[in-house]
Parts: sequence; C-alpha cells; structure tokens
Amino acid sequence: MPESNRPSTGKQFLIVGGSSGIGAELVRMLCARGHAVTHLSRHPEAAPDLPAAQGLRWDARAEPFPSAALPARLDGLAYLPGSIRLKPFERLREAEWQEDLELNLFGAVRAIQGALPLLRQSEAAAILLFSTVAVQTGMPYHASVAAAKGAVEGLTRALAAELAPGIRVNALAPTITDTPLAERLLNSEDKRRTAAERHPLKRIGLPTELAAAGAWLLDDASLVTGQVLPLDAGLSALRLL
Repeated sequence: MPESNRPSTGKQFLIVGGSSGIGAELVRMLCARGHAVTHLSRHPEAAPDLPAAQGLRWDARAEPFPSAALPARLDGLAYLPGSIRLKPFERLREAEWQEDLELNLFGAVRAIQGALPLLRQSEAAAILLFSTVAVQTGMPYHASVAAAKGAVEGLTRALAAELAPGIRVNALAPTITDTPLAERLLNSEDKRRTAAERHPLKRIGLPTELAAAGAWLLDDASLVTGQVLPLDAGLSALRLL
C-alpha cells in the first residue's frame, strides 16, 4: 500500500536531528504514513513544514531534555546527530575524542533516558540509533568516529536486551551518504566518483534510502531487535576481484 494511503494508526514518533538530511526524510516518511512526529534539533525552523510534524529546539550536547513539551506517549525514538571527523590518529586531540563521544554517544543516552518514560507508555515502542560502516570495516583516519559509533553499537545491543520485550532497539550502519554532513567529502564530481568506486555497488547512499530503512525499523519490523543493519553498498561484506 502506498504510504500516502495508509490508514492512520495514531502513533507518536520523536526524531532527534530531523531538520535536514536523513532525519528530514524520516520525518516526511513517518508523516506520510499517517503518524504524528515531533522533531528536535538546534535549528527546527529548517525542517520540512508538515502539518503532522512539530519542531522544538534542543542541543543534545548542552541543554536539558524537553520532556515536558513532548506527547504523553511515544511509539518510537530515532537519534540521528553524528559527526564525520577524518584525521590521522596521532593528530587527534583529547578534546576531539570527547566531542565525538559527546555528540554520538552521550547525546543518544540523554535522549533515550529522557524519552524512556514516554516510550514505556506505548504497547510496542522502538528506538533507532545510527552507527557507521567504519566500525566493522577498519578505515584509516576514522579512529575517533569509529570509536564513538562502536560505543553506539554496544549500547544498541545492551539496551535491546534490557528493554525487551516492550521496546525494540536497533541501529543502521551506513556508508557515506549524500547529506549536508558529508558535503565536504562529496563537493566535486571527482570526489563523488572516487567515493562511489570504493563500493561493490559503485554508488553512495541517498537520504531517502536510509530514511526508508529507518521507518521500517521504527514502524514495521516487529520481529527485529538488537540488530545493526549495514546500508553500505556492499562495502563491509564484499571484496571484488
């Protein structure tokens, strides 16, 4: 059934980082399914203007979680803020390691802890986190972000065990995706071609593809929990001759 023709199920979703890129597409898709979405970001005014979506300001690194402004029940939470810090290991300063952990891991922890009482009001809730292909596939200059996202993968599995059966917890592990976050890595045709050629499928990810997988995990995948699903054009699993 097309998403626009789905019957309303009255679900309530919270998307942290819903103002651009994958998060904005996820907001659109969940609204198209007939759900209500609240999205949090530092710039909520930049998000899609949709009747079923409400934007609120929240800086995951520095501000108290806005529990009082959220619905009394949440059926799903997605945490999308992340970083791409590519730098030789010996040049990484301790503050940079801390910044990546703060945004990728501790921001997710704050969001989940803040939303957990609301998620527990749902009969079947879901949490979606984001990792990276660089956790399972060693890549030069990815030490800081791979370490931070590796912690996110550990959190995903631990929470899936702890919160079952009422709350499912999964993560996506994408390769480089055509979003504002990756703009400096894809800002020329040569860079885009080189990035695509590293993958068995000879392409990079699109925000709509990641958002579609995220919507499935949040809204449909009732038998899936504790999983980190690679969306990486074959990079983590295949070696072509």
